Amino acid sequence: MKPRSIAATAAVLLSAAALLSACGGDDTTGADGGSKAAVVGVDYPRSDTDFWNSYIKYTPQFATELGLDLKTTNSQNDVAKLTSNVQSFISQGVKGIAMAPQDTAAIAPALQSLASKKIPVVTIDTRPDQGEVFMVVRADNRAYGEKACHFLGTKLKGAGKVVMLQGDLASINGRDRTEAFNDCMKKSYPGITVFGEATNWDGALASQKLQIRLTEHPDIKGVYMQSSFALAGTLQLLKQRGLLAPPSDPKHVFVVSNDGIPKELQDIAAGNIDATVSQPADLYAKYALQYLKAAIEGKTFQPGPTDHDSTIIQVRDGVLEDQLSAPLVTADGAEYGGVPSLKPDDKSLWGNNIG
Repeated sequence: MKPRSIAATAAVLLSAAALLSACGGDDTTGADGGSKAAVVGVDYPRSDTDFWNSYIKYTPQFATELGLDLKTTNSQNDVAKLTSNVQSFISQGVKGIAMAPQDTAAIAPALQSLASKKIPVVTIDTRPDQGEVFMVVRADNRAYGEKACHFLGTKLKGAGKVVMLQGDLASINGRDRTEAFNDCMKKSYPGITVFGEATNWDGALASQKLQIRLTEHPDIKGVYMQSSFALAGTLQLLKQRGLLAPPSDPKHVFVVSNDGIPKELQDIAAGNIDATVSQPADLYAKYALQYLKAAIEGKTFQPGPTDHDSTIIQVRDGVLEDQLSAPLVTADGAEYGGVPSLKPDDKSLWGNNIG
């Protein structure tokens, strides 16, 4: 797929966006000539975090707005269950599938099966290591790690010790956030020591590993949680150790999270944590379904800027990724290491607009 000029690309994207709500082709026309809703399948990856529960809430809302007939499953962070759910969707005659595979390597055979049946796939939040998909809808996860790095590096004035509670390194998200955070620290803040702890997105395991590190190194002054999965356990542990102090207190441990759920925004305002990177749960749902509808209608996309403040990039042959905006959120809305931020009460943040 050859990149076009920015002007041509923008024109294509704007034209496609304008047509997303239109029906076309035999698959969306009823016998009476009226509109027939396309049937699509959405597999939810898990329902044990506030972030994914928010995504689950948004999905049917946008399906209704787009006129799609929605079938859903939940793979519960199990790629074998996801593969089984895909087969169930196929038997139900879905015209497209959206999924968020947590193991981005093991999903390849399922993608190959869907490609052979010409059923388009959109992946949300994660990008498969192999296989073709119509579109990947996620934010720049390397930027997540870099934003956390610059915030902590600035707050710690380039010296001290921090713990990074990593996600699952079998996931492209865990790898991207980890590598970017480490690379940024080595380059920009070499005086900071980083203790990386693999947690498999497991809050109990994260708390256990953080407790060990704090016991071994009571002078740790920063924590980077790669997702809000570790939020409750981290705050509980800091409180038990008398470290849940206001930012102005010398005992304060600077905490950066990653999701933008309402609880994080509240904790930033209260001074319990210091920052988060807001993953757009609402936009993940919205654009996953828009791209599925576009795929069913035979539309195509090219790398370049979109009409919704993001950029489509080509990550490899057959795979495009729409990198949505994910802002840093801090108590003061200041700039850290060249990274701008929003205050936690900013109305543009999805975490302030969910019921």
